[in-house]
Amino acid sequence: MATAESGALQTVIVTGLSGAGRSTAAKCLEDLGFFVVDNLPPELVATMVDLGSRSQGAVTKLAVVMDVRSRAFSTDLTGVVTELGQRELSPRILFLEASDSVLIRRFESVRRAHPLQGDGRLADGITAERAILEPLRDIADLVLDTSERSVHELRRAIEEAFASNGMGAPELRATVVSFGFKYGLPVDADLVVDVRFLPNPYWIPELRDQTGEDPEVSDYVLTQESAPAFLDKYIEILQIIGAGYRREGKHYLTLAVGCTGGKHRSVAMSRELVRRLTELGVRATVVHRDLGRE
Repeated sequence: MATAESGALQTVIVTGLSGAGRSTAAKCLEDLGFFVVDNLPPELVATMVDLGSRSQGAVTKLAVVMDVRSRAFSTDLTGVVTELGQRELSPRILFLEASDSVLIRRFESVRRAHPLQGDGRLADGITAERAILEPLRDIADLVLDTSERSVHELRRAIEEAFASNGMGAPELRATVVSFGFKYGLPVDADLVVDVRFLPNPYWIPELRDQTGEDPEVSDYVLTQESAPAFLDKYIEILQIIGAGYRREGKHYLTLAVGCTGGKHRSVAMSRELVRRLTELGVRATVVHRDLGRE
């Protein structure tokens, strides 16, 4: 995507499940200099993009927030995205989601009904909305699950993804998430790798209470016989995947690295993957989802 400096309008479409954080995303994008329009009907998105493109620099970044208040909007919006792509005005799509249990808790805490709930249960509304939004999730550039993200963590993820760097087409950005299998898979991961094939520092008394962020644990994990070979091969695979992402117009990769508890092996390996990806020119960050839960 071209930057404002090249004369093209940066356009982001924000959508996703009700209660998943669209309002927070809109405020964050506004802080990043985007002109934010909320609940615009799909048939007016192209018109808004045209107006922004003809604003002679008054509007250089546009964010459109879409939700199911625009009835049957997912099919219409998919068509709009296709049309804009044909005109080389392709928007980037940010899709926000969360688990059913988290969404229910959020709605109950503010005593609001779901927009698709009708006379049924809150869970019924969420299920119906997931079905409507599935086509958009499939074509999204970036899917963020907010189930375990605080408002500050969500803002940070959006800032990392959409802050303009003035360097033309956006670079590939990767988030490496360490996690513990016993706490479940990260639902927003594009790729998941299991590092439980490595010896567990938990069984070394002097390492048990430390984490993969400590040099002693990191050295222990990374010097195991299989670790360097795995990292070398996996980085090669990620280079192939990254090249494919760029060709397909996707610029974000969420890579999950799991061990038993998310404390030792996954943390050390995630940090090393981020280091290697950074050396290759990928803007990579690490998130330790389950560190501190034990």
